[in-house]
Amino acid sequence: MARVAFLGLGVMGGPMAGHLADDGHAVTVYNRTASKASDWVAAHGGTSGDTPRAASEGAEIVLACVGNDADLRAVCLGEDGAFAGMGDGTLFVDHTTVSAEVTRELAEAAAARGIGYVDAPVSGGQAGAENGQLVIMCGGAEADYARAEPVMAAYAKLSRRMGDVGAGQLTKMVNQICIAGLLQGLSEGLAFAQKAGLDGAAVVDVIQGGAAGSWQMVNRHKTMLAGEFDHGFAVNWMRKDLAICLAEAENMGVPLPGTALIDQFYKDVQIMGGGRWDTSSLIARLAAFG
Repeated sequence: MARVAFLGLGVMGGPMAGHLADDGHAVTVYNRTASKASDWVAAHGGTSGDTPRAASEGAEIVLACVGNDADLRAVCLGEDGAFAGMGDGTLFVDHTTVSAEVTRELAEAAAARGIGYVDAPVSGGQAGAENGQLVIMCGGAEADYARAEPVMAAYAKLSRRMGDVGAGQLTKMVNQICIAGLLQGLSEGLAFAQKAGLDGAAVVDVIQGGAAGSWQMVNRHKTMLAGEFDHGFAVNWMRKDLAICLAEAENMGVPLPGTALIDQFYKDVQIMGGGRWDTSSLIARLAAFG
């Protein structure tokens, strides 16, 4: 068992840190809203720190799951940042979905202090975090990943090293590109089925076992048909992720015309007031905009 710190106790980080505690790790937590850290400690034990630095002092491995590039920089850098509290030979594991640029920047800052760095974005959403069934795509040195993997196993059904630092974030970009396309196709298919007078649920029962089947189809078709979007991964966060994908693709000279279009469709959903709706709400956009 390890002495670990976990920074960020949102809908993903809170359950992930809880699984670490359940596995017997000595966990110290930090959250920008201190009351969340107090509530977590009351529920799971362990301790909390007033700053990322305070939470990270004495930890062998520090893990983070925050919002975006700026949030990650804020918890890592500066006098009160995690790196300032971490010793030589410790390891930082980032579960946030951020740009490959900030990942490489922070990995260099960590290396200058003798700290290992693994970028480890996750897929599986809130349910995956709560059930300990996340998929984790990682970038970093082989030795650093080998140290991180048994700790991450507390909340992962699968983790894999994809290459050096940044490879995890690049793999997560592929994941988000594919999800966007799948959800747009599923939205159009279900809308077509309804307009044709078919029973949408019956249609899915027939086709989900064939070539059209996907996790999104199996797990989201009923709520999509019912117009229920108060669960899962929010549109606001998906747009943040797609902006990262599109910027990286532009840097690489890789065209993503479909992804760029679907990103604009998600913008329409935001205009409709659905920024906090689940990403499957693309079907609501079809009803509103055609």
